[in-house]
Amino acid sequence: MKSSVYNIFDDVSEKVFPGFTEAIWLDCTQEQNEIIFVPSGWYHQVHNLEDTISINHNWFNGYNLSWVWNLLLRDYNEAKEYIEDIRDICDDFEGLCQRNLAANTGMNFYDFFIFITHFCLANLAQLCNFLRDCKNPTWSSSTVARHLALNLRSLQNIAVKINSIGGVAGSHGFFLDIRETLDDPTFLNLCVGLERTFGMMHKNQSFCFDTKKDLVDDLASLDIIRTYGSQICTAKDLVRFIDSAMAIVSGINSEIVLPSELDGA
Repeated sequence: MKSSVYNIFDDVSEKVFPGFTEAIWLDCTQEQNEIIFVPSGWYHQVHNLEDTISINHNWFNGYNLSWVWNLLLRDYNEAKEYIEDIRDICDDFEGLCQRNLAANTGMNFYDFFIFITHFCLANLAQLCNFLRDCKNPTWSSSTVARHLALNLRSLQNIAVKINSIGGVAGSHGFFLDIRETLDDPTFLNLCVGLERTFGMMHKNQSFCFDTKKDLVDDLASLDIIRTYGSQICTAKDLVRFIDSAMAIVSGINSEIVLPSELDGA
């Protein structure tokens, strides 16, 4: 049912959609200035009662990140298949595939890889800062630590998947200098935004940082940065980096189950 227009109140083919008659749906009327949150993986249908202007935002987080990668990979394979007949005459076939993917889906492999790398560093910065300020010896059982562990493990899972298909291929090389990223105002804003989000989600926890730089001070001096190096160029680099980072949350991640593990993906 990808990108389809379908009226669930019409006769639905049981052959095309087996089990549809057993489906349970929620019915509501959205009034002006109201927001409806549709959970990951839920199909939805909208019927406008009058002329309407609506604003929709798609989102992803540590829990549904594997679904985003699966969608991106599927759209990439479709984009590649559509232009396969010009491969032999194209100077940069992979680059063209990535440009088409970005046009059709909103991002390509490189955009996604940059995002997950930055997201990994931002979560690790949060974790380091939390560990520094946390005086609870059972910190690993806290909701904050478990949430950060979920994000990091999800990112690790995606990095492994990217590496399994050959990484970010093509002539458009990827290079990220971790130390330069820590000084990037955009990255610092990401850290502050993440800190604010965690502060709202975990109201019982203390999130208080004097400056934006406080968010990355511990990360910059962390052994993983000093001993591993400051460059990430491939998905394999990111896998190794996250492997080392996950050692910090040892004892938490073994209990975290990702959606891709539940459905056997």
